[in-house]
Amino acid sequence: MKRSRLGRRSGLPREAENLLWLAVGLAESGSRAEDTFWDTRLAVAVDGLLHSGDEDALSAALDHLYTSNPAAHDALADAVESRAEGGSGDPARHQALLITAPILAWSRFNIPASTLPASALANLRVHLSAHVLADKVKLAFANVLFSPDQLPQGYCETARFAAELAAAAERNRDLTIDAETLPETARFLSDVRYLVAAVISEPGAPIFRWQEKDGSREHSALQWRTQGSACLAPLLAGCATELVLPDAYFAACRQADRMSRAYSIRASVAFLSTTLDTPPDGVRAVIAPFFDRQLEEYRIGFTTLGSNAVVHGVVWPLLGVEDDNPDVPQQIEQTLRECGVTTVLQLEQRFPMEYCDDCGSPMYPSPDGEAVHAELPEESAEQVPRHLH
Repeated sequence: MKRSRLGRRSGLPREAENLLWLAVGLAESGSRAEDTFWDTRLAVAVDGLLHSGDEDALSAALDHLYTSNPAAHDALADAVESRAEGGSGDPARHQALLITAPILAWSRFNIPASTLPASALANLRVHLSAHVLADKVKLAFANVLFSPDQLPQGYCETARFAAELAAAAERNRDLTIDAETLPETARFLSDVRYLVAAVISEPGAPIFRWQEKDGSREHSALQWRTQGSACLAPLLAGCATELVLPDAYFAACRQADRMSRAYSIRASVAFLSTTLDTPPDGVRAVIAPFFDRQLEEYRIGFTTLGSNAVVHGVVWPLLGVEDDNPDVPQQIEQTLRECGVTTVLQLEQRFPMEYCDDCGSPMYPSPDGEAVHAELPEESAEQVPRHLH
């Protein structure tokens, strides 16, 4: 009698199982020589999936390892990110890298996400090359100031984008993108914008200024914030901004995610102070944890003193393994107090991840211990973004 074929025990696609085997081998390696063995084979496997667009296999392997083997998960995530942002081409001729320069911004009007004029790109090229990139590095910008909604979605799309930009860098040209083809940008009080570029250097040569003997990250960050801010100010009229040090694409995006949380609180306090004509110490903040299957984020509801009506709210998402960090509420409170908010209430009850059925906005904690919609007084609500980050 013919036997039925049994499915694989893990239920994962064959390609994902191969990634698991390679990532676990790398995580358990005990020497540099063994690292090289696993690294080489893992890179080939990941490149094949990126080239074929098999996002599902990459996601399945990462999701499986996230709970079953954190060390192997990190090894696989590093491999996938490095191959996706590494562009394409002959590694014997050059090394390519997708980079981004995030900009934290807030405004009670629209934060632009638009095409960058050639003159602005030329100025940005001068300062990025002088203060952030190593000598003799070729650079190609994408000619758009991206919002988070407009960045490549997933590793395979990121790899394709990196390859396009790297090819443009080889030709010493910027990459032209039709901004009309990009997704619509959601409107927030504070948000992140991204300059995205690809760089090419000789194999083994430094890519960033701080890799050279007389450079440092601190000096690069200071110079970029000073010179880059001056270049970007005309492009972000009506916005307060803070520049994040440019870096490899995924690393810089994560750093922007971390920095944007405190920045959103600072922006919110400044916004409420001017909009409601209330000093920071006239604002009360309510901090509460919000859960799905596990703790996902903290939300901060703002009221004025003497009222329990929530007039504004901010989400503080948890990143990485922060759901195990009991110090997060204290970090939020410290940020609030640094902004001048002296009345802070921390709630310990578990709130569900609730959103408004009509507009999709998050619900924020009130002093009464309820999740409510944030509503500015009508006389203060004109020209203010409907959704509040």
